[in-house]
Amino acid sequence: MKKTRFPWLPVVLWTLISLATLFPIYWLFVISVKQPFDLFSTPDVILRSFFWKNYQDVLTNPTLRGYMLNSMIISSGNALLVTTLGFLACYALTRFDLAGKESIFFWTITNRMAPPAVFLLPLFLLLTQVYRIGDFSLADSKLGMILVYCSFNLPFAIWTLRPTVEGIPKELDEAAYMDGASPWTVLYDIIFPLARPGLAVTLILTWVFAWNEYLLAATLTNFHARTLTTGLSEYVTTTGTAWGIMAAISMLTLVPALIVFSVVQRHIVAGLTFGAVKG
Repeated sequence: MKKTRFPWLPVVLWTLISLATLFPIYWLFVISVKQPFDLFSTPDVILRSFFWKNYQDVLTNPTLRGYMLNSMIISSGNALLVTTLGFLACYALTRFDLAGKESIFFWTITNRMAPPAVFLLPLFLLLTQVYRIGDFSLADSKLGMILVYCSFNLPFAIWTLRPTVEGIPKELDEAAYMDGASPWTVLYDIIFPLARPGLAVTLILTWVFAWNEYLLAATLTNFHARTLTTGLSEYVTTTGTAWGIMAAISMLTLVPALIVFSVVQRHIVAGLTFGAVKG
């Protein structure tokens, strides 16, 4: 019986790649637990002491807690809305014989081809001048930022969910229709359960995009809807940069993303491969 050799080379290679990927996060943590005067001394990879005051200053700052709450509301609201609309759009475009649906697919993705900076001025004018009723406007509001992120993330959601919905056999729809089911019943009881892996992937990716976004949030918000990523810029002043506090904030921004990933991780691999192979 031939002995199976242990694949040392792939293991070593992937270990090195993993270390190279995780080292920036570790170094960010090292900076977040160092005192200010230690940051400009000789770099020390191995930690010998921990300075937790940076985290204490961040967690006890009511302004930063408000920024984190804004980020959670905007990111979660955007992810739920985008995933729902993208799912309904893909169901209509893949299940019904619509004229020019391939052109519609291509048109939706063109919104992602231009850099976000191109849309800054139009979006600013829309939020401050057009979408305004009396004293109410969408500028510097959570609802306004959710809708702004939808304009960028919805095309991505449609293209991500398209192979998922297309991979579900249409014969299931036809059998349900023969039993007297309505289109909404087919959508909720048949398509939705089978599309959960793809929906989970779309949800997490759009959530991360909205959570990490900086340019639009920095331009279109002032205080009421300001997010945590834009709050980092407040620690870059003319008198200096609070590197330790900025690193602590950056580490804390990883926590919600890790929680969301852990909740839907079992769907991620299935969602990324769903519909990739058709028999």
